[in-house]
Amino acid sequence: MQADTFLAPDFRTRRHRMVLEQLEARGISSVRVLEVMREVERERFVSANLADEAYDDRALPSDLGQTISQPFIVALMTEALAIEPCNRVLEIGTGTGYQTAILAKLSRQVFTIERLEELSTTARQRLVALGLQNVSFRVGDGTLGWPEAAPFDRILVTAAAPQIVPTLLDQLANGGRMVLPVGEEPAQRLTLVERFRGKTIERPLVGVRFVRLIGAEGFAE
Repeated sequence: MQADTFLAPDFRTRRHRMVLEQLEARGISSVRVLEVMREVERERFVSANLADEAYDDRALPSDLGQTISQPFIVALMTEALAIEPCNRVLEIGTGTGYQTAILAKLSRQVFTIERLEELSTTARQRLVALGLQNVSFRVGDGTLGWPEAAPFDRILVTAAAPQIVPTLLDQLANGGRMVLPVGEEPAQRLTLVERFRGKTIERPLVGVRFVRLIGAEGFAE
């Protein structure tokens, strides 16, 4: 009899189960978001020793003390943005690039800023390998945004800020949406900010736990 053969994990089945059990079952209803979450291979965005846990219902550690968010939170934040195919999106905190890939498949252009060069470089390599060509990368202070490319239709911040970041709000287009966690642990609140005719409406969504947003208009390092 032939020796036991190594069987690679069936990531596609796990990914579809994740969408069904972790996203749809908890109320994520956007057809476009669900389709993209079925499509993007989360195992590509974690270290090899964690690939088998890629579709677990939790955040996972990544390089340099950062994390890759729980799939449900990624879907919830993305759905709250209500991205249209024509939208230009600013992402603060590239991280592993997983959320970036989701945004890139839903929008016309993504501008993503990461303060840690090593993370930005690795994320760029992953997205290039996936054939995503509508992403621009920058290493720097995300709290200062990307002024020369502003205004943005959508802004997503993937780290917790002490308050709504003034400069990012200034870079949000009229009719635009920004989603970000606000507060310090353990009382962070995912918040949706909508801008209409120069006025803003803030709506709390759910309690969350993110790493802190470091920068001139965030937390001190």
